[in-house]
Amino acid sequence: MIAATPATPPPLPLLRLRLTPRGVLPRRIDGVWWPHSRDLLAQLPQLLAALPTAWGDIVSVTVNGAAWSAGPGRMLVANQVVHLHKAAARHAPDTVVLLSPGHGRWDLLVVPPDTTEEAAATLMAAALDDRAPGTDGGV
Repeated sequence: MIAATPATPPPLPLLRLRLTPRGVLPRRIDGVWWPHSRDLLAQLPQLLAALPTAWGDIVSVTVNGAAWSAGPGRMLVANQVVHLHKAAARHAPDTVVLLSPGHGRWDLLVVPPDTTEEAAATLMAAALDDRAPGTDGGV
């Protein structure tokens, strides 16, 4: 009898997420996320797992429908149903909105997956820079 060792899945790519520091000034964004692809079903579980526990259980995610691949209206993430909403967000086309009942709403700026590393680093730093004009770092 030949025993085959189970193949180990490849490691997940590192999550590219930077959250705004907690402060007293209100901001229009709560962080910046640079996903590896436009496949929301593949990218969302890792994002949600990395969020602060103080944000609670995210039960609703709204994204720009034109920016992400097609998918169902809900998915199971860490044994929790997450409702996915796709909208035409003219006012903020590059954001993802996360909702947690009793905890709040968080808006993340999304850096397109095909952005170069140098450009993404610049965008992420500028978006989180409190010294830049505006409450969103001027991005």
